[in-house]
Amino acid sequence: MINLKGQDLLRNPYLNKGTAFTKEERKKYELIGLLPNDVRTIEQQEQIIYQRTKDFEDKLEKRNYLMNLYDTNKTLFSYVMGKHITEFLPVVYTPTIGDAVINYSKIYDTPKDAVFLSIDNPEDIKKSIENSLKDLDEIKLIVVTDGEGVLGIGDWGVQGVDISIGKLAVYTVAAGVNPKNALPIVIDSGTNNESLLSDPLYLGNKHKRVTGEKYYDFIDKFVKIVLELFPEVLLHWEDLGRGNASVILENYRSKICTFNDDIQGTGVMLVSAMSAIAEVTGIPIRDHKILVFGGGTAGIGISDQILLEKIQSGLSEENAIKQFYLVDRFGLITQDMDNLTEGQKKYARAKGEFKKPLTNLAEIVEATKPTVLIGTSGVTGAFTEEAVRKMAELNEKPAIMPISNPTKLAEAKATDLIKWTDGRALVVTGSPSEPIEHKGVTYTIGQANNALLYPGLGLGIIVAKAKTVSDGMLSAAAHGIASLQDFSKPGAAILPSVEKVREASKLVAIAVVKQAIKEGLNRIEIVDVKKEVEDSIWEPIYK
Repeated sequence: MINLKGQDLLRNPYLNKGTAFTKEERKKYELIGLLPNDVRTIEQQEQIIYQRTKDFEDKLEKRNYLMNLYDTNKTLFSYVMGKHITEFLPVVYTPTIGDAVINYSKIYDTPKDAVFLSIDNPEDIKKSIENSLKDLDEIKLIVVTDGEGVLGIGDWGVQGVDISIGKLAVYTVAAGVNPKNALPIVIDSGTNNESLLSDPLYLGNKHKRVTGEKYYDFIDKFVKIVLELFPEVLLHWEDLGRGNASVILENYRSKICTFNDDIQGTGVMLVSAMSAIAEVTGIPIRDHKILVFGGGTAGIGISDQILLEKIQSGLSEENAIKQFYLVDRFGLITQDMDNLTEGQKKYARAKGEFKKPLTNLAEIVEATKPTVLIGTSGVTGAFTEEAVRKMAELNEKPAIMPISNPTKLAEAKATDLIKWTDGRALVVTGSPSEPIEHKGVTYTIGQANNALLYPGLGLGIIVAKAKTVSDGMLSAAAHGIASLQDFSKPGAAILPSVEKVREASKLVAIAVVKQAIKEGLNRIEIVDVKKEVEDSIWEPIYK
């Protein structure tokens, strides 16, 4: 039932069809004279939009154009994205969204349906959220950030809201989560980015980032109000600061339906990659030795997720932890180092295990003899030729995954990894990489793109109305895309291509719902899991 008419209807992005309103609809909804006379189909609209995107050479300008469409006609936006998912996903989300965040205050036009919460006004939390609900249905999914740890580019304060907005756009395009059931939120707790604090155009709170008790009290009040308003909502945390991310996740994950994509989502993606690596190398996950270059939130999250897989395979936690080596800016992490986070302490090696402190990556590879090298540091070119050749010397098929985003912060280029290992490396990157020709073989490079997993994970959680998000559900998500991977051809990608994201999301959602039921975490009874998932998928079709 549509209650809006005239300009109000055209300004509603959830109901607007633009030139696709029929003659009958134009009469019924008082649109006569408000649109050009010709009636177009959504297919014709898509063709025009796509041709227009060709005019933008600059990726950020192209993203601004597409997000303007998102702001005015969400159905058409999703339809266009679905038609050109491989081309446009890197434009709407990573890596281009990094530039969008950096320039947010300068190019701000509309709030894009986001909710802005200021840490200075906790009394406004409930009213702020309620004010956003006019055009929405039941809220089933919230993506919230505080902008402290945006991708690999750091603290961008309130400008990090673009991450919440972009993430939800991907949920819709990749998994068919209805945009009327989703809400992007940013918590503006200040910023420690001096360039923002001194910028008169900056739109956020112009004070240092609030930390400690006041910050956590605000988070707690926020969570309580969200659950009061939406008792069955999935709360997705994104790009929080290194320390806060893990504290918040551990505080709430056993109590409410929540997960952190940086800690768990990236880890789940890498477990999926590890499953493929195990198949290609013939070495089961439980026997792989993992060297993680980057001991921050992502590095610890990935390690924790792979650790769970090892434990589920029968290893004790003590023995499984021994197969991990973490490297931070001071070198291989050892127990005698100062100021280690709780996650780093977990994986720190004994002080006397090696003859000397290890700081050079090639030396660390030589001393630890890993089968898998993962980069989460954001240090450009950190995987040196010497270190990579050492990996190839130690392993017939070394798995090397520089997954830091955006592209300019990657630890290595895929072309160099293939060249330095003479085509033997199993390469996964964080950003899209073009196929590589080497000695007559075309190598398709897998991308550790969370879009292959978190949208399906979220859809499955929503369908099951899960009470919490368990480790078993995360593991089920990781293995949900296994049937999409084919390693029979030389140079085959370790992970499925982004063009299969809709198919991947459905498989992941089905696997997650089945696991939720198995663990008794579903709030509703589900008889036919596949049908329930398929019936829940929103399609970009004009109604």
